[in-house]
Amino acid sequence: MKKFFLFLLLSINATSFSQEDAWVYFNAKSDQQLYFDTPSKILSQRAIDRRTNQKIAIDFKDVPLDPTYISQVKSATGIAVLAKSKWLNAIHVRGSQSVINSLKSFAFVEKVDFANKSLNQAGKTAKRFKEKAQGKTRKTKIDYAYGSSDNQIKMLHGDVLHKQNYTGTGKIIAILDAGFLGVNTTQPFQRLRDNNQILGGYNFVLRDENFYTSDSHGTSVLSTMGGYAENKLVGTAPDASYYLFITEDVDSENPVEESLWVEAAEKADSLGVDIINTSLGYFEFDNSAYNHTYSDMNGSTTFISRGAEIAFSRGMIVVASAGNEGGSSKPYIGAPADAVSVLAIGAVNSSETRASFSSIGPSSDARIKPDVMAQGVATVLSDEFGNIVTANGTSFSGPVMAGMVASFWQAFPAKTNKEIRELIIQSADRYSTPTAQYGYGIPDFSLALASTLAVNDVNKNYFVAYPNPTSDFISVQFPESFNKGTVGFYTILGQKIFEQPFSSSGNTFSLKSLSNGIYIYKIESEAFSKSGKIIKQ
Repeated sequence: MKKFFLFLLLSINATSFSQEDAWVYFNAKSDQQLYFDTPSKILSQRAIDRRTNQKIAIDFKDVPLDPTYISQVKSATGIAVLAKSKWLNAIHVRGSQSVINSLKSFAFVEKVDFANKSLNQAGKTAKRFKEKAQGKTRKTKIDYAYGSSDNQIKMLHGDVLHKQNYTGTGKIIAILDAGFLGVNTTQPFQRLRDNNQILGGYNFVLRDENFYTSDSHGTSVLSTMGGYAENKLVGTAPDASYYLFITEDVDSENPVEESLWVEAAEKADSLGVDIINTSLGYFEFDNSAYNHTYSDMNGSTTFISRGAEIAFSRGMIVVASAGNEGGSSKPYIGAPADAVSVLAIGAVNSSETRASFSSIGPSSDARIKPDVMAQGVATVLSDEFGNIVTANGTSFSGPVMAGMVASFWQAFPAKTNKEIRELIIQSADRYSTPTAQYGYGIPDFSLALASTLAVNDVNKNYFVAYPNPTSDFISVQFPESFNKGTVGFYTILGQKIFEQPFSSSGNTFSLKSLSNGIYIYKIESEAFSKSGKIIKQ
């Protein structure tokens, strides 16, 4: 197995760039009430339903940019408009410094923010971390032949979700990446194609409809969620639907890619997407004058992170790879993983040990990052030719997690994005003692499922302890045929705390005397045993 990392080892003097990149922010929008009264003009019905279900109002950010403002900016000699964002009421332009500065004379321009911070009168850095790798409702019990992908799913106890038919059905994931070569032709994506689970896409870099092009990184990313090759590869959300968006220019590294990402996120919002997955992260650019610094990783400075936070405020969950710089002199997470509400994913190996390359936290304003971890070493995936291979990187631990988020959210469709995110974090094995290397640790989706299910919702053939987390009593639900045995409680290190017998008439236990933290419970009889995790808080 070979590791592939992309490092930009360019030494380019900033003065060699005659053109500058900048964001031009507007101070108003027109026809606001029209869109408030008729949101169907800007959002699909599915997007409106998502907002309604989560009690999220249509607001100023949702109103489109004023086209007359854009036209006037375009009329300035030497100005190219490369991207636009209604959320941030801004456009991304390129031109000479003097011409860009002249745009401030327009009455509708609030401010101009150069990518080169030194050019800003009042003070405004992205290296991508990407690695290249060598549906429909189901009514019967699912028992996938995971093959080589077994570990990356079972590490998260995602098989528990799958066995209960929570496989992403009804959820939509947008992948913002570099390209999707082979997705339209190769076998691991045949199931997605046959079930019409690829809903569409767009190439924001080239401004055309061909998204099965440019690069195969997005291909590999998609395969960890939606790929299917029996006894070889099963994705974490094989029955979810997908939009495929190209926002990364593989031939250069420029701040415009942040702007294209936000534009794609806005499109995803309008289409009713539930989850955005991105394995792109930004810290350094071809022009070093544009570079971000660690102090910018505060969740509110970079254009892409501000856009990601707005995406979350619209009711979506954003899952971002933490980055592959953990072993470098700049080991910290990149943007947008630094955003407060983004679920930033680090990488562990098959033994749940952090990969040395996995970027670390905290954010520069001292928040826990990464948030959680998944397998990103020898992750099983498909390449553009349909070969089932392995590759390393948070580029793959991220989508492994994103697919599990979709499958979990399917189980609780009435939950908000905030509630789903919190339940996932609370299930992680380091929730009580997070670190800068692991964040809150590795989620346990069987624990998250158990902690959320009410007793009346529990499958009678399934073991579950609830409520979870708990501050005192815990009840244990058993199959009807399993009504006599013992329940033992252990520390996370395996030390037995106490053990009690149970029967069908008594299965409630008090944890009031225990300190807050994560514990293991083990249910045993002569013929069967079952263990799980419980949080005491």
